[in-house]
Amino acid sequence: MSANAPQSWKLTLACTSAEAEAIGCADVALADVVLMVTEEDGGAGRWRLDAYFEGKPPLALRRAVAALVPSHTGPLPAPERLPDNDWVTLSQAGLEPIVAGRFFVHIAACQGAVPPGARALRIEASRAFGTGHHETTTGCLMLLDAMKRRGARVDHFIDLGTGTGLLAFAALHLWPRAYATATDIDPVAIEMAAENARINHVGTGQGLGRVALAVADGAADPLIARRAPYDLVVANILAGPLIEMAADITAIAAPGAQIVLAGLLSTQAGAVARAYRRQGCRVAERLVLGDWTILRLRRRPCAQ
Repeated sequence: MSANAPQSWKLTLACTSAEAEAIGCADVALADVVLMVTEEDGGAGRWRLDAYFEGKPPLALRRAVAALVPSHTGPLPAPERLPDNDWVTLSQAGLEPIVAGRFFVHIAACQGAVPPGARALRIEASRAFGTGHHETTTGCLMLLDAMKRRGARVDHFIDLGTGTGLLAFAALHLWPRAYATATDIDPVAIEMAAENARINHVGTGQGLGRVALAVADGAADPLIARRAPYDLVVANILAGPLIEMAADITAIAAPGAQIVLAGLLSTQAGAVARAYRRQGCRVAERLVLGDWTILRLRRRPCAQ
């Protein structure tokens, strides 16, 4: 770094797994801050939030970061000055590769040996949620892989709230002749997904075997409606929005379609399932990982 380069600082706060998920999924707008949530060694629901700054953060900015962690009590810890290194790479330290089904997800700084027959996907930690290191994303990968192994056919799918694009890329690997759509309310997420598509040699666009990336709010967006119906809908968001969007998500799903829902704590799974049962869906599978539940639903053929 040059003598004039800004110094890098880090603020660390303990957080709950629910707060970590909310931070990852929310549209957090803090200028010149990179937020990274990581599960502590030993698990047991212990997570931490690391906020990285270019330059020593003022008290107001530190308080804004602390506001993302309502469980934090006591004095606000002091920020730590980092060595003069690449602070984004430092923020990704410790993200070991994960294996979920046939997928091997890694960052550039930590690839490791790819297991035989696995599809490696390089997904960098970023403002967009979905590196595969959280139970919700891992669980979606596992369910998609299991669906393929059971012979599920998918010709047209959509990934709502795509974040980094990981789940859309995985689904397109499993069903390479499908039409694929991936949307997010956050333009930054779509930019990151496009870059990740390039890195992983995933074609983009509206043609067969490519993923169409678009900024869209919810499931009722005109672009989503034009490409409907979908025989697979994936939505790794949060329980509240999933309940609110139940009618819209079911409306874009073809009769008999499969719907994978994630981002919900196990204590919230019942409420989410009931919202979709009222729309003519049934729960076909539940996967519980830690505090989180991933649901696979089927839209009943007679649903209106």
